[in-house]
Amino acid sequence: MKRNKRRRPTGARRSTFAAFALILGGGGLVAVNAVASATGGGPGGSPVGAPGAATISCPDVGQELTDVPEAARADVDKALAKLDQQITEAYDRLTSTREEQTQDANHVQDAILGPLSEQRTAVIGEIANYVKQAGATAPASLDGLAPCTAVAPAQARNEGDGDGDGDGGQDGEAGGEAGNGQDGEGQGGGQPDDNGNGAAGPFAQDFVDITKVQPNVQAKPRKTGKASTGTFTVECGVNENKIFNTDNLIVAPGVDNGAHHTHDYVGNQGVDAFASNDDLANAETSCSEQGDKSSYYWPVLRVQDGTQEFDAKQQGGGLEGNVGRILAADKAEIQYVGSPTGKVVAMPKFLRIITGDAKAFTNGTANANAHWSCTGFEDKVQLTDKYPICPQGSSVVRSFAFQSCWDGQNIDSANHRAHVDFADADGNCRNGFKAIPQLTMRLVYDVPAPVIKNGQVKNPYAVDGFPEQLHKPITDHDDFINVMDEDLMDEVVDCVNGGRPCGAGAGAGEQPQEPQKPEEPEQPKQPEEPQKPEEPQEPQKPEEPQQPEQPEEPQEPQEPQKPEEPEQPEQPQQPEQPEEPRDEPETAPEESSTDKDPADKPGAAETPQTPPSSAEPRVVATPTQAAEASGGAGGVEAKSGATKSAEAEVEAAGEEAPSEQAQPQPRAASGGLANTGATLWPAAAGGVLFLGGVVLLIYNRRRNMNTN
Repeated sequence: MKRNKRRRPTGARRSTFAAFALILGGGGLVAVNAVASATGGGPGGSPVGAPGAATISCPDVGQELTDVPEAARADVDKALAKLDQQITEAYDRLTSTREEQTQDANHVQDAILGPLSEQRTAVIGEIANYVKQAGATAPASLDGLAPCTAVAPAQARNEGDGDGDGDGGQDGEAGGEAGNGQDGEGQGGGQPDDNGNGAAGPFAQDFVDITKVQPNVQAKPRKTGKASTGTFTVECGVNENKIFNTDNLIVAPGVDNGAHHTHDYVGNQGVDAFASNDDLANAETSCSEQGDKSSYYWPVLRVQDGTQEFDAKQQGGGLEGNVGRILAADKAEIQYVGSPTGKVVAMPKFLRIITGDAKAFTNGTANANAHWSCTGFEDKVQLTDKYPICPQGSSVVRSFAFQSCWDGQNIDSANHRAHVDFADADGNCRNGFKAIPQLTMRLVYDVPAPVIKNGQVKNPYAVDGFPEQLHKPITDHDDFINVMDEDLMDEVVDCVNGGRPCGAGAGAGEQPQEPQKPEEPEQPKQPEEPQKPEEPQEPQKPEEPQQPEQPEEPQEPQEPQKPEEPEQPEQPQQPEQPEEPRDEPETAPEESSTDKDPADKPGAAETPQTPPSSAEPRVVATPTQAAEASGGAGGVEAKSGATKSAEAEVEAAGEEAPSEQAQPQPRAASGGLANTGATLWPAAAGGVLFLGGVVLLIYNRRRNMNTN
């Protein structure tokens, strides 16, 4: 048998091998950590240097245009729509250049906000020229409205704004932004900021368990003896005909896709951006009262469950972040009510009213009028800047109370708000305005309860909106064009002033509910309190969206505990040391997102007008969102021209929201100590191993020299 001539390694050789192993292992750890840091491999897959812009906030130019000559209005409306389109395109660039933003801190300002400001300057100049050509002078304030600002992720998620009215938990994303493009697929695709839903918002803290919110509904103004206490109810269905489009005939007439989100329509069946008053008067109606051809429309509500709706690949739908299954309302209750202080006069035909602000997240709350609640809670809790998570057996309710005072002359105004107003806290119209029958609406939905866990929300529901508004609940709004014939409007006024319940569902047996109308007793009549059933639709204005939720318990930014120190280099017998520090750092909850397709939409602005304090629900309570940097270019809504069925039903998760949603958790923001430790410890450990290997190699070499 041949003798094996291979030399067995001596102790010195083993020590040398161990030294090289330590050097290679340590160097490898350092290299891998450097690559991970450069490519954004922080915990949760987010870039360590994630960009600080979640969305864009631009001043609302339309808000300043309270007096535009009639001859210039069409051109001005189209120019305002162009401003909205510019914001949409800039937001798309913001969400599609996340990688560039991590590498260049000035990218947002230089490549997005700067060019946007230049584009807006040009369009604002056009608006001033249109006004001048019509013989008027544009407000001097327009000159300073071109620059836009970036909204930070903390503002987009309502973090750190001090309001915290029942925040529903934090999304826990490390360095994630709230704004993200989406491709209409309803699934995450690679951006770190879509919360896994394929859309920019809503986020965990946009929801609150309504059972944990303290009652916040204020009492209504006391009715005087002159009050008009009657009601007139119209039944127009819940859009069974599936009439959808993304136009807004009020704010952006003549502009295709002026809203950048999809609307439900009931009543008038012929509404789009190009409909004239004659078109509206000659259209069909879904209302049981055929004399009511009014248009009642509002943004659709969706569950972001991955369903591919008919508009998943269209502007105003999936291409602009409005994804998921469109929910049909179980009820759409429409009722006209009176004034607590006097008689009402007839609305003029073709009167236009917008209530709420589609851009309230960036515009601020001056014109916000969102009201969210649950059946069984409406008389106790109304939310303005939170979506409610309702208990089992309770449904989500959106409610609206429109402006009830009219200037007596105009059916519209340049900013679509100045011709109507809310009554003051006592229920009186000011500035010579006249009380008109107040339109109230109540929309009831069977919504699968979203589940919030570890700061992430699964299958959330959200209102459609402009992409940069991040589907915030405070942006909910409603639109109305009066197209009742004169005889029917006179009947509405007679019923309201006469204290009678009329219209759909009003029967003789209900008459006793109306208190006998006093001629004019000085003191308010107590019997009128039973009137409550007659005005169920007027959502009471919450003083403040309360904060039932307890302050967050810090969520562990999951960082690995300190790795065990590698063995001292003096002990060469253990070459396996390089393996020890390879514990993987724990990561924050994964984030997935989708690439955003360009959203080239025109849009005009719903111009907010400083509202008076009012007892009407329009007076919003303190919202938790802090990004009130003037406003986006308004509330123009948009058209997807499709009247196609939205039936693609994908089973939505109907799980009840766990209590975790009431526990806001701090975000492991990039750059924080927790994140720094989690990302740098592998490099530190690698450095120790590398140095240990070098020391061991030198030690072996000297020992060999001494022995030789």
